[in-house]
Order: sequence, then C-alpha cells, then structure tokens
Amino acid sequence: MKNEIVFATGNLDKMREIREILSGMDFEIRSMKEAQIVTNVEETGETFEENARLKAEAVAKKTDAIVIADDSGLEIDYLNGEPGVYSARYMGEDTSYQVKNQALLDRLKGVPKEQRSARFVCAVAVAFPDGEMIVRRETMEGYIGEAPAGENGFGYDPIFYPTAYGCSSAELSSRQKNEISHRGKALMAIRKEIEKRI
Repeated sequence: MKNEIVFATGNLDKMREIREILSGMDFEIRSMKEAQIVTNVEETGETFEENARLKAEAVAKKTDAIVIADDSGLEIDYLNGEPGVYSARYMGEDTSYQVKNQALLDRLKGVPKEQRSARFVCAVAVAFPDGEMIVRRETMEGYIGEAPAGENGFGYDPIFYPTAYGCSSAELSSRQKNEISHRGKALMAIRKEIEKRI
C-alpha cells in the first residue's frame, strides 16, 4: 500500500479542510490534480453515498493509492430537502455561492426560524487498493439564518447556523468547524477505518 491518499476533488477549499482534519496521519494527502489523475465523474447517484462511491471507484481505477471521495450538500426541510444532492449544481455549477445563498434566502423570506431547520450532509467513501470500499455518512444540524454572515467558510457556510453555536458556519474558526462539521465527523470515521488497516 502506497503511503499516499488521493482525494477525489479539485476544490482547494475542501482540500485545505481535509488536510487539517486528517493531519498527523502517516500519508501524503494529494488532490487528483497533484496526483495527475484526470477523470470526469458523472454524479448520477440519487444519494450522497452513491455519488461518493461513484467518485471513489472512478479515481481508484487510475491509482494504487488509497482513494477518498466525498459528496456533501445542504438539505433545507422547508424546501423539501433542497438543494440536497444537487447542492454543487444548484442553479448551475458556474453560479457563485453568493447568488445561490441569496436565492435560498429569498425563497425562505418570511419563514419563521422554527421552520428553517436544515442540515449539512456528508458521505465519505474510501476505496482501498484491494477493492474494499467503506462509506460513512454524517450530518451537522442547524437552521438557515436571515442573512449571510462570516468570511471563514465556503459554499453555503455563510447562511447556515449550526445548532451548537449562535453564529453562522462561516463565523467559526476552522478548528471549531472541523470538530462539529458533517465532513469533519465523516472523515474522522473514515480515518479510523484506514488506521485499522495499517
């Protein structure tokens, strides 16, 4: 087994977060670009778990390193779980999150706080070189605020308020966020699975 983990993403913000969460492991953690892997995976799954598996399988075919892939998104109860698995593609992949966040706030205009419940969901898949795959799913519960706030996060972080804190996800330090976040918890569960194998 190579002392290398390839993470199936090209998102630099996500890579920074992943490296923080997985720090201290005896592996070099590389993005697909750093590992010189080019593959375009159609996210055709109906669940976060299915999409994470699709990405991990596709990248695993191109390397003998451990491959980790995730699929994550925001579910808003009042909007019947939207944007859900389409979070990254909501209103088009090239649409800025500033525009996406404002559109969601507009759709929730006048909706009281108790009906603005939401959660971030993250499914993380790890594909081992021997073909075994493990998937873990975690969530971070909260609600959608009235306006964007904070500069620390990315994506939908400025409008999402975790239940455990009285501020938006984008107002938390990276350490605070990683301790409670959907991705932090799912990656820690996957980290334990990898450490069992080495």
